[in-house]
Amino acid sequence: MNELLSPFDGLLEHLATPEAIKAIETGASPAAMWRDLDESGFLDALVDEAHGGSGLALADVEPLIAAAGARAVPLPIAETMVARALIAAAGIAAPRGPIAIAGSAQAGQTVPLGLVAEHVLLDTGTTLVLAARDDLAPAVTGVHRDLAARVTWDGAPQGLSVARPDHGLRPIAAVLRATLIAGTVARLTELTTAYANDRVQFGKPIGKQQALQQQLAMMAEDMIAARIAAQLGCAAGLTVSPVQAAVAKATASAVAPRIANTAHAVHGAIGISEEFALQLLTRRLHEWRMADGSEGYWTAVLGGARLTDPAPSVDWVRARVFA
Repeated sequence: MNELLSPFDGLLEHLATPEAIKAIETGASPAAMWRDLDESGFLDALVDEAHGGSGLALADVEPLIAAAGARAVPLPIAETMVARALIAAAGIAAPRGPIAIAGSAQAGQTVPLGLVAEHVLLDTGTTLVLAARDDLAPAVTGVHRDLAARVTWDGAPQGLSVARPDHGLRPIAAVLRATLIAGTVARLTELTTAYANDRVQFGKPIGKQQALQQQLAMMAEDMIAARIAAQLGCAAGLTVSPVQAAVAKATASAVAPRIANTAHAVHGAIGISEEFALQLLTRRLHEWRMADGSEGYWTAVLGGARLTDPAPSVDWVRARVFA
């Protein structure tokens, strides 16, 4: 999939500059950035060929979703890819604007990137509803420069009805979030290692200090764990089960604060400054850790599923996680 990743990452590098991201976070219109993303064709990667897409599997576009996380793109790229695929499968033309995902029908829930979406695909428990964002009374969360929105509605959410996947939207959303985290922690590990090698103190790079090398090694371990977990979740496609989603999201969410803390510890004071790009990535990590279920939520799902099955653990993992 490298033949897709290189041009896609190049596009993101051009569009999602730190300056552009900060502008959107402070109220600038994302329309121009979205137009270029839409015209690239990548957003229809999961749509089947019969409906004008590329017909790729979620595992095929996993590197692209990770790249969006690594660039801290302030738009729902992964969510729109999935929403367009589900809508197209129903034989309906999807709107061209950004689409966010809400994994439940609970009013008042927080929808990642809801403030920059035009529609929200809601899981009502029996069907999916594509509702206009403005019909859901989007409200800010109060978190600094957060683009998530709290959504509410009276009665039942109104909009286009689409068939619901077997396990609903939340497992899919959790896998998307895990993949975004995996991309973000990879970029943070790269940036932090480079900084440690460049920053000279007392005549030598701080990366030569054994204590700091240990921290970087642990960052690398967590980065690989998140990457494997995300790839495992994406391998199941849009039929991902709660157990498979739990493994992906619980692993990714658990490493997120450790990676963020180490990155800031190595960078020191410069890492928290508005001018430096590090905080764009670490703020995303803290948001995505909680979005669509934290590690606490998903480990409870995983543990509950394991306790209800009498199969030996190795057999259970093979059957339920690697199926």
